[in-house]
Amino acid sequence: MGPCPVVGQWQGSGLSLGLYGALPSGGQWQGSGLSLGLHGALPGGGAMAGIGALSGNKPDNTAFTQQRLPAWQPLLSAGTALPLFFCAGLACLALGLGLHFSSATIRELELDYTGAPGSGHNCSRCANASRAGAAGCTCSLRFELPERFPGPVCLYYQLANYYQNHRRYSVSRDDRQLSGVASGLSNPATECSPFRTDPRGIPIAPCGAIANSLFNDTFALYHLANGTFYPVPLDNRGISWWTDSNIKFSNPELINGSLEAAFRGTTKPPNWPHAAYMLDMGNLNNTGFINEDFIVWMRTAALPTFRKLYRRVREGNFSSGLPQGTYRLDITYNYPVLSFQGTKKVIFSTVSWMGGKNPFLGIVYLIFGSACILTGFVMLAVHIKFQKQNQMDVE
Repeated sequence: MGPCPVVGQWQGSGLSLGLYGALPSGGQWQGSGLSLGLHGALPGGGAMAGIGALSGNKPDNTAFTQQRLPAWQPLLSAGTALPLFFCAGLACLALGLGLHFSSATIRELELDYTGAPGSGHNCSRCANASRAGAAGCTCSLRFELPERFPGPVCLYYQLANYYQNHRRYSVSRDDRQLSGVASGLSNPATECSPFRTDPRGIPIAPCGAIANSLFNDTFALYHLANGTFYPVPLDNRGISWWTDSNIKFSNPELINGSLEAAFRGTTKPPNWPHAAYMLDMGNLNNTGFINEDFIVWMRTAALPTFRKLYRRVREGNFSSGLPQGTYRLDITYNYPVLSFQGTKKVIFSTVSWMGGKNPFLGIVYLIFGSACILTGFVMLAVHIKFQKQNQMDVE
């Protein structure tokens, strides 16, 4: 064999034959894998070395890397498994009963004011008017409260067959714009299309389909006392989530103390009657992007039938709740729903420590707790049966 023309190392993957000898250039031949340990002299006085154990990849000699950490594993037996099933079942039953009875104490009253054609409803004419594009129609609902509703009483509006969870709808917003960033006003996100700019190319604020479809029906409540209807104060403070109103939503920085100037260079959404800075002209802390009703609407619902908090009754003579009696609800009917076969309701509800009325959660806990206890009894019967059989086999 003639002399090798290379100087240095030769590396290969696989088996390392570990042939040791002299390369004519005095180089080194190295391979990784299994070293066969064949030794000899190469003509050039070089050496061949095999890396058998791959010492460079060996984990550190620690308890963690060598899996020597102390461990404990419970031994499942009838004495440990059965008490777990019974304890879990009793805990779920207790929690389920508490949730169920708490939900049962909540009082609710629902009033449908959709006004579908042919229903003979007082709001039918307004429903037809809103379907034709007219706004500002008013209708009234007179109703009886069968029992006292202890305060605070929450007033919700409910929409049905309304899919706020549709992907194109739910992403049609610009959170950067809603947080008051100036660049969001001048250059809204592309997700807002086709409500990103108007036909003239002027940016829309707030942009997107969610903001453009803002719920804009309004309600006024009156209580009949001594033959006269007296207004019931409705409080709109704190109806949105704290994280939304204090962190996620903020108005742009005022220009010379003017919010209108801050919105200059933008235009209103197509379906809005006025600009965002005019949502509540009587309260500068409740207008623009920090308007409570706007923030509540912008938190999209997960299901097609949903309710959103509109107002609370907790002031004046009604701070302790709504007394039993006759009431009148005046509605400014602006929001059309008949075009997509939707319905609208107003809901009066009390609250408890667990929130609003929701029997589902209590029922789930009751079912799960019953299943755990039933499984425990079945396992106990099987354990007793096989224990007796084992004793008979031993005898």
